[in-house]
Amino acid sequence: MKLAETVTFGGSRLDRAAQLRGNLVETDISKGQSIVIWRGKVLVLSKGNPTLAMLSCAHPILADAPQIFLGRDDETMLFATDISTWEPPSDQESQSLGFFDPTEQRHPDLPASFVFLELRGCMNALSSRDCELAATARALFQWHQSHKFCSRCGGRSAMTQSGWQRNCNDCNASHFPRTDPVVIMLITHGEEILIGRSPNFPEKMYSLLAGFLEPGETIEAAVRREVLEETNVEVGPVTYLASQPWAFPNSLMIGCQGHATSKQITIDPHEIEDALWISKSEMMDVFAGTNDTLFPARPGSIAHFLIKHWLADRLD
Repeated sequence: MKLAETVTFGGSRLDRAAQLRGNLVETDISKGQSIVIWRGKVLVLSKGNPTLAMLSCAHPILADAPQIFLGRDDETMLFATDISTWEPPSDQESQSLGFFDPTEQRHPDLPASFVFLELRGCMNALSSRDCELAATARALFQWHQSHKFCSRCGGRSAMTQSGWQRNCNDCNASHFPRTDPVVIMLITHGEEILIGRSPNFPEKMYSLLAGFLEPGETIEAAVRREVLEETNVEVGPVTYLASQPWAFPNSLMIGCQGHATSKQITIDPHEIEDALWISKSEMMDVFAGTNDTLFPARPGSIAHFLIKHWLADRLD
């Protein structure tokens, strides 16, 4: 797919400068710029369209907080710092609704125009570079948070290699950030596609079917298995379209097109809540907002991206 890297979180071509990891000196860090993460949210400058906020690594609110080296932009060293130990005022507490947290938090030592937002809520307004930085930082800090102990001996591990590795303090085993591969599929039958909804989706929202790859499984086999398990629809030829890093929490979405060889749907209620076939003309009405019976996948997601390009006949 020629437009594959125009997907949200893709196409920035950040220089990650992996050769510098673990070799940075204090002067490199103090002169660098940092994005800021708070409990999975990103700090943005919210005047007009949000842009990812950058603070000097020497800023007082970043003192003693975990820091990861993200790469460099020309000569500027770029970092991410997690200040999740900061407690916001009681009237700014986060309030997750399961799928999305609409609340905003403002740090008292920053200008009022700086605000912490849920990345899913502002990703469509950010530049491709901002998206790559934010997604990388969010995924890495989530991995560090969930992998504090060694999977070999159970001992406590510590961050090394500028945030790109953890080493066990007891057995010296090294652990590296994980990314979980997920297939997400545009299943077509003539001029129709197969969509479904999970119980935790917002009301009326439908998206493409998706699922994790299993050990020893090819991408093509995973597409066929997931569709069959969830809807009992059989799939023939499968082709790759595009991929998207999805830091909610640590996935790589592998977008594929599959051609259905059957249409009868029988859902597995343990997997999904509903599934249906929808025609191109009907989906155009959904995207135009003139069909209020269902809502499309969130803009910025690879599901929205693939459906939009299917509607425009731009999957090649």
